[in-house]
Amino acid sequence: MNIQGSAKDISVPRDKAAETAQLVGAFAWLGQAALIATVVARAVSGALDAGLVGMAAGAVLGLGLARAGLERWSSARLTALAERHVKALRETIISTELSRRGTESPAVLAGLVSEKLEMLRPAILRFGPARRRAMVVPLVLLVVAFSISWAAGAILLVAGPLIPVFSALVGMAAQQASARQLDQMSTLGALLSERVGALIDIRLLGAETTVLNDFANATDDLRRRTMAVLKIAFLTSTALELFAALGVAMMAVFVGFSLLGQIGFGTWGGPLTVWSGVFLLLIAPEFFAPLRDMSAAWHDRAAAMAVADEVIAWRDRDAARMVGVTAAELLKGEAQIHVQGLTLRVGDQLIRYPDFRAKAGQALAISGPSGSGKTTLLAALAGLMPAYAGRITVAGQALDDTTAGGWRARIGWMPQSPHFMNASVLANLKLARPDATTDQVQAALRAAGIQAQVMRLPHGINETLGETGAGLSGGEARRLTLARALLAGADVLLVDEPTADLDEGTAAAVRKTLLDLRAQGVLLVLATHDPELVAACDQVISPAILEEAA
Repeated sequence: MNIQGSAKDISVPRDKAAETAQLVGAFAWLGQAALIATVVARAVSGALDAGLVGMAAGAVLGLGLARAGLERWSSARLTALAERHVKALRETIISTELSRRGTESPAVLAGLVSEKLEMLRPAILRFGPARRRAMVVPLVLLVVAFSISWAAGAILLVAGPLIPVFSALVGMAAQQASARQLDQMSTLGALLSERVGALIDIRLLGAETTVLNDFANATDDLRRRTMAVLKIAFLTSTALELFAALGVAMMAVFVGFSLLGQIGFGTWGGPLTVWSGVFLLLIAPEFFAPLRDMSAAWHDRAAAMAVADEVIAWRDRDAARMVGVTAAELLKGEAQIHVQGLTLRVGDQLIRYPDFRAKAGQALAISGPSGSGKTTLLAALAGLMPAYAGRITVAGQALDDTTAGGWRARIGWMPQSPHFMNASVLANLKLARPDATTDQVQAALRAAGIQAQVMRLPHGINETLGETGAGLSGGEARRLTLARALLAGADVLLVDEPTADLDEGTAAAVRKTLLDLRAQGVLLVLATHDPELVAACDQVISPAILEEAA
């Protein structure tokens, strides 16, 4: 699904057939009301017979079943439409995020695709049909009422417009309140995600009380914003019920006093008959029902519009795009990287890199202060972000949408902050090579210098890891990603701060493992502050000074 158009297009797609079915069903009440009025009028005049009652009852039941059938069919179509629309939006957002780099908070994105998109369903199910009925049914019933009694028509004409006018007045406030509530939901989700990721630091700093106070304030703010939405909904519901009740009551007073002979005006010549009075009393609530349904559905639409605005803001957000997101076979050719005139954009800043060429059996070090663009270059060499200017050539071919997938298939990646599946150590390693034997897995762990630490875990190689490598230190988690790359047999290895936060003995073992890989013909590209590792590399480059982007 291509997310284009306005918030209105995104929030409430329409099914005209379903809307028409509900509209036709609404007019069934005219026939039912006429039949009921006939039975009552015959009963009052003493001319009622069992045959008429039976026929009227059967017709009323038949019309009721027909209306229920149309409602059921329409609801099924609208439910399917809502399911398709929400599913398509969810898949589009997720697939697009897979091709983006530097996305917003995962908690915010999760809230959008899980909870907030679900808020579109009520609007799809109710708003379209309610709007169609509100545009047609009251107008038809108004004409019918005027044809019987100009006073009855005048009552409906005066009372009816108060409902949509009031709904229009509160509609903007409802949408703004819903938008504020959604914003706070996103803020709270991001806050929770960040604090959970920093639990160890929070405890070390003794900041538990401050964090709890922050959560208390954020949740209290969400409660206030939620109550603001509910207040508007309850106020609207109360006002609509009042207007509808007043309209029906005025109709009842007019009909009652007319039939009692206390009112001699309001009709087109003759007095109001029992049939006409009962018929008017029966259609009066149905005149207001579509307007009330429309006003109730307006709140669903306001919430959906707020969600759609957030989807549009996500769509229009300036985010770096991954190169070549589709899977591909291994890119053939010698393991080599050639960079010419490369400039990368990060936010509003540009980072320039010197030209270099590295090939199999060599190690390239990217050195420089923190924040200078070392990790950014690794991401660009993996095709995780496009070049702002210049050219990257890999295995003798330009790194673009046609080659990036195949290039990544032969790359081993050792990030500074690893992420894993919530599965066992063995399962995480075998992602790189599903057919690997246990002996091959153990050999990769041994080569990465992490075998002893893994075997000390409560369940050894079958120990379940959290997404951030629960049970392992940061250095151990990074070495586990190195073992994964070794198991995959990658001939290009991109490494981000491999010896950071390691004791000297472990750091020396990691250096030896990496340099041994170079001797075996692997192309190493390392972003590092480690002077010993920098000194052992064949080339060293440093990013240029950051510049403001135009």
